[in-house]
Amino acid sequence: MLRKNDIIELNITSLTSDGDGVGRAGELVFFVPNTAVGDVIDARVLKIKKNVGFAKVESIVTPSPDRIEPDCPVAHSCGGCVYRHISYEAELNAKRQKVFDAVTRIGKLDGALVKDIIPSKNIDGYRNKAMIPIGLDRNGGVVMGFYARHSHNIMHCPSCRLSPDVFNEIAGDVYEFFRTRPELIYTSQNRSGVRHLYLRYAEAADRVMVCFVAGKRGFDGDSELYDSLTEKYPSIASIVINVNPDDTNVILGKRTYTVYGDGVITDTLCGLRFDIAPEAFYQVNRTQAERLYDKARSYAALTGGEVLLDLYCGAGTIGLSMAKDCRELVGVEIIPQAVENAKKNADRNGIGNARFICGDASQAAVQLKGEGIRPDVIVVDPPRKGLTPELIGTIVSMAPDRVVYVSCDPATLARDLKLFTEQDYSVEEITPVDMFPRTAHVESVVMMSRNDI
Repeated sequence: MLRKNDIIELNITSLTSDGDGVGRAGELVFFVPNTAVGDVIDARVLKIKKNVGFAKVESIVTPSPDRIEPDCPVAHSCGGCVYRHISYEAELNAKRQKVFDAVTRIGKLDGALVKDIIPSKNIDGYRNKAMIPIGLDRNGGVVMGFYARHSHNIMHCPSCRLSPDVFNEIAGDVYEFFRTRPELIYTSQNRSGVRHLYLRYAEAADRVMVCFVAGKRGFDGDSELYDSLTEKYPSIASIVINVNPDDTNVILGKRTYTVYGDGVITDTLCGLRFDIAPEAFYQVNRTQAERLYDKARSYAALTGGEVLLDLYCGAGTIGLSMAKDCRELVGVEIIPQAVENAKKNADRNGIGNARFICGDASQAAVQLKGEGIRPDVIVVDPPRKGLTPELIGTIVSMAPDRVVYVSCDPATLARDLKLFTEQDYSVEEITPVDMFPRTAHVESVVMMSRNDI
């Protein structure tokens, strides 16, 4: 009978969808973070449930051929990277396997549909967005960095290999400013201090937005900090304050004030220009987003005469990147601010064949049917929870020739694909895309077609 703190030898034979290693000890399956397929380890038992256990690496008896030395001092404790201890090739294999397992086990589809994963051009420095928590440790000292895995404890590390150098440099200076001013840090008691440094980067233009999330609009020495940052970093185009006084895990509050610049930065994606506000959705890995959109465009197979319906269109990035290839683009988004952003993005880029509807997909279907319009191609890019059965039914009732599904979660994708295949649609091809190297996340792009065409 195994107990907590027992040391056991495990042979790691596979990885979970979250990147943990899997090994067996008798009838028990153990999950062990920071391991690689092929590792033989001595593991310390942390917890045992009915059929599974959880453990941590005590020592590595025989390292996997995939194992490499982590190049980050907090790689094993930070909640961000889970694959920094294995080669990038092994990471790509694990991510493709994650998609393969989901679509075969959950979706009951042929694994041959899953094509080679599209690797990221850059595996470090690719993030154009960083939300860095700032808080106090148990001794009242200022800490700034990232949340430890499975916790809300801030692990002090102002620099991150996934961020561009300018983010790490700015974060270091911001930390030095607050290090001797702990009274300016947000707590659940004062509800007025700074709680996050939020950075956004327009890669094509080399411009940075700095956002301080705080409990109130100003803090002591704020102008001193703003002046020092803009003087040192000419790439800073905007500085804003977002006010969030609520004791909540939600990062951004409802009010944002511009204190330097015009409150936005402008980037180029797929040849189009997009304004990026603090609240606006924008792909975190711009270079890889262009590859993702290229694959989605090829699956849409537009010839110029089609009506393209873009569901969950957000600020319109995917649909607008295809607008030149279709007769009419209709974007649907339930968030009013995002719809306004999409309209502005269309105007900014001189796209005259696009319109945007604020509402859900069912409302859009009724409106389009009333206008006598049937979409030829539908693109969906839902949040992690995927589509509802009702929405899938709505899409099927519109009878598009093709459906292009962009997904950030293989499990919900596979669930939804199974429903589509039960309702007169066939999955033609699935391509995983590595949008977030070194993390457990993987995107997928799927091409489906109606069976009777």
